Amino acid sequence: MVKEWKESEVVYGTEDILTSLCNSVTRVLSVATQCEIHYSGMVQRITKTCLKPDIGCFVLFDGGFSGLVVLNFSAATAMELYENYMLNMGMPKSELAMAHTSDEVSNIMGELMNQIVGDFTGKVRRELQTHITQNQPKMLVLNKQVVLSVDTQLDKPESRRVTFYTGKNNIFYLELAIDRTEFIKLHDFEVNDTLNPDEVIAQATQERTVTQPAQDKSDQDELLKSLGM
Repeated sequence: MVKEWKESEVVYGTEDILTSLCNSVTRVLSVATQCEIHYSGMVQRITKTCLKPDIGCFVLFDGGFSGLVVLNFSAATAMELYENYMLNMGMPKSELAMAHTSDEVSNIMGELMNQIVGDFTGKVRRELQTHITQNQPKMLVLNKQVVLSVDTQLDKPESRRVTFYTGKNNIFYLELAIDRTEFIKLHDFEVNDTLNPDEVIAQATQERTVTQPAQDKSDQDELLKSLGM
């Protein structure tokens, strides 16, 4: 006998996925920077995702569902997160980069985004019983807006924007574009293997024995060209 699904049996939708991603952002950044990160209780429905000045970072994911995650930081926000992260790692303040255009700042922001999406994909595997993979985050120092689209065929694309606040009340934005999706629980299962954010960051730090250099100007020009600029 085939069971007919009822609307009340939809247990996980687009907004739930967005909330899970937002919680990964606050969870990882709060531990990494040792400062309070929180996000607005309101979410915006948007029609397109964009990279915006001063630093924009994006990553694509695919698998059980496909999408695009974008984080846009002002110079002040990027420097606050970078400085707090490096100081928390034991780096002397005198040795920190002085400007958001520094390669070191881009490297650290890209590393943090990689940890955020890694935390998110882990929760998707545990809580939704499906699997998604991510590409390497791309980080750009920008002086103008760049419109991005998901490099895959989406039947019913949905885009959202959420505002985040740092400990110093600097603002950054998360944008998510995915196909409209709903997960329905077929049977009960245990959610296990919860990751400790301290362990995630410690592991990432150990693996970063050699910091990869940020994209040089020619690489950035090539990427901007591929984005239609």
